[in-house]
Amino acid sequence: MGCGTSIAVENQTRPSETDGSIKQPSPALTIKAAILIQRWYRRYVARLEMRRRYTWNIFQSIEYAGEQDQLQLSSFFSFMLDNFTQINGNGPDLISHLLDSVVDPLTEEVRQLKYEQIVVPESYSGPHLSFPLSVTDTNALLCAFKEEQTLHGKYVLQLLYETKKFLKQMPNVIYLSTSYAKEITICGDLHGSLDDLLLIFYKNGLPSAENPYIFNGDFVDRGKKSTEIIIILFAFLLLYPDHMHLNRGNHEDHIMNLRYGFTREVMQKYKTHGREILQVFQDVFSLLPLATVIDNKVLIVHGGISDKTDLDFLSTVERHKVKSALRVPKRSIDDLSVRACSRSSGRSRLDSPYTSGRTSRASRRRKKHCTKQSSCSSSSSSSSSSSSSMCSPRVSSRNTPRRPPPSPSLPSPTDVLQVPFLDSFVSLEPPEPPREELEWQQVVDILWSDPKNHNGCSLNSFRGGGCYFGPDVTQTLLQKHGLCLLIRSHECKQEGYELCHNGQVITIFSASNYYEEGSNRGAYIKLGPELVPRFFQYQVSRSTRKLTLHQRVRVAEGSALRALKEKLYAHRSELMAAFQQYDIDNTGRISTSEWAEVVESVLRLDLPWRTLRPRLARLGADGNVEYKSCFEDISLGELIPPVTPNLAETLYRYRTDLEIIFNIIDKDHSGQISIEEFRQTWKLFSSHLGVAVNDQAIDDMARSIDFNKDGCIDFNEFLEAFRVVHKLDVKEQQQG
Repeated sequence: MGCGTSIAVENQTRPSETDGSIKQPSPALTIKAAILIQRWYRRYVARLEMRRRYTWNIFQSIEYAGEQDQLQLSSFFSFMLDNFTQINGNGPDLISHLLDSVVDPLTEEVRQLKYEQIVVPESYSGPHLSFPLSVTDTNALLCAFKEEQTLHGKYVLQLLYETKKFLKQMPNVIYLSTSYAKEITICGDLHGSLDDLLLIFYKNGLPSAENPYIFNGDFVDRGKKSTEIIIILFAFLLLYPDHMHLNRGNHEDHIMNLRYGFTREVMQKYKTHGREILQVFQDVFSLLPLATVIDNKVLIVHGGISDKTDLDFLSTVERHKVKSALRVPKRSIDDLSVRACSRSSGRSRLDSPYTSGRTSRASRRRKKHCTKQSSCSSSSSSSSSSSSSMCSPRVSSRNTPRRPPPSPSLPSPTDVLQVPFLDSFVSLEPPEPPREELEWQQVVDILWSDPKNHNGCSLNSFRGGGCYFGPDVTQTLLQKHGLCLLIRSHECKQEGYELCHNGQVITIFSASNYYEEGSNRGAYIKLGPELVPRFFQYQVSRSTRKLTLHQRVRVAEGSALRALKEKLYAHRSELMAAFQQYDIDNTGRISTSEWAEVVESVLRLDLPWRTLRPRLARLGADGNVEYKSCFEDISLGELIPPVTPNLAETLYRYRTDLEIIFNIIDKDHSGQISIEEFRQTWKLFSSHLGVAVNDQAIDDMARSIDFNKDGCIDFNEFLEAFRVVHKLDVKEQQQG
């Protein structure tokens, strides 16, 4: 060692003694080395960007698929509520208290008195509010929420009551001017991310007369701090009514809140007064303004526009009647039946906006029945889908694989009356749509639409609601109303904002880390009298700040692939059946192109499956895909004894829908329902999806999960049995 070290030192010192002994590399060789390094780095960055992009596409595709499921479920509920007086012996009261507006017999004065009489216990250590609110109250709220404190239910109800009184006086479209302020700050979706809201206030200042704000909808759902966000925003709205403005988003909707968490959050934080709070939230959400116009030049709406959007008509809409944009205006059975056999070759703009490429089994059956019985040639052509290069995610309009046939012992309500579902491809164009329906359509387009790069206006088949609007639609509306810019939110963007339609449309999104830690930045806009938008980006970061770009991409990619594998597992039976149609010799392998075609035809997520294949399935020695390997590293937990593997897969696939139905039946949100209510849940579930489960299987399952034999079922424990386990995660935990 000593000898080697001395030699090394000696060799290192020799060149310094004889300067002429160093041979300088030629310039050509240096340039060549630099080019090689540059090429390697560019390939590395390109591969990283490819991974980042397909990770983003996975997150968005799964998100929008969930919205389609919610819209179809809501459409089904609305259909039953409008047209059926009895469902297997139990009427629509099961769902009417959430789908229909609650008629409160109490007057506003009596209700206010009732709220004021609620006693706040001495043990309560949170903030106390007094009305009218002051700066001290808003500061107390901010400090309390930073310390994880909860505002007492009495103050929440009083705050909502005062907000409701104020919003009743507000018009549908708010007109502002920058001449009275230096700049107006415009924020996009927050989705329950309190850290993002607090960071915006830290960087940009609190709302005030000198610092006005516009929050462009989607304050709640998905995140865990939705109640805190909405309380803070309403408090500043009451404190600075002329300088704090809130537009309604598509998640300010009590039916959306059932799936995406706000309902559950309120009931968990306010067990005593939660039901009353949710009822008032339902009223307040419906009273939020729909649009804001700055200097008669900049239009701000949550989602977008359509070729039917008219700001003058929108100003006259009775917005408080649209408690939920998912609640389609009622139509009579005769009206639906007559229009079901329409010969129209295209889809009406007044069809349900929740049409998607995934038509229901019942829809197709009724369309076929209508064709045979009435000899009507109803069109089965899908709505035009937007191009893959549009601002919104790519769209694919393929037909859905058939679901299992309904159980013979559990007939679907649609077998009783041949009425088309609202999400079918049958044209429902009425000769003269009523005003209520026109108003509803205006609201839906404002809350749900997305821009695309190609001209025209088509149904938003990817998201399932609203429409896609092209540059020509934007140009027409801006010219008609003398505007120059449209600012909207509704879509998560990697940089927090995005421009399209030649800079005439700006998307702003303010919830950073929306899909996964490090997945995206948040942003807000500042707009001054010159109406030139300035963008400010940020990212709430606790752990990702120390990670490299490669590490951040890897974390997000891992999360997206886990979600995608769960999606594959949820459709395992359909995928295996489709794989085996190509695998005639039962080798367990098919070509990569066949594998990609099958996966897309079943999942309909429009993802780059060939690129994703190495992450999802392995190749055999012959270069073909071993398709069973898609499901190797994921499985369900321990099953309840009466539940067969096929039924377990069905339960897992539709567990969110099942949970929503349960939450509707569980009126007191106790987490427990009777065995009879459990049976009713399954009847609704089976009617909606055509799931073949007979009464005996339901009874056996109910008895097996009634652990203490008291006639009640803990539904949350039941659903917990149908969560998937990632084997790789388990191995990592064991190794750790």
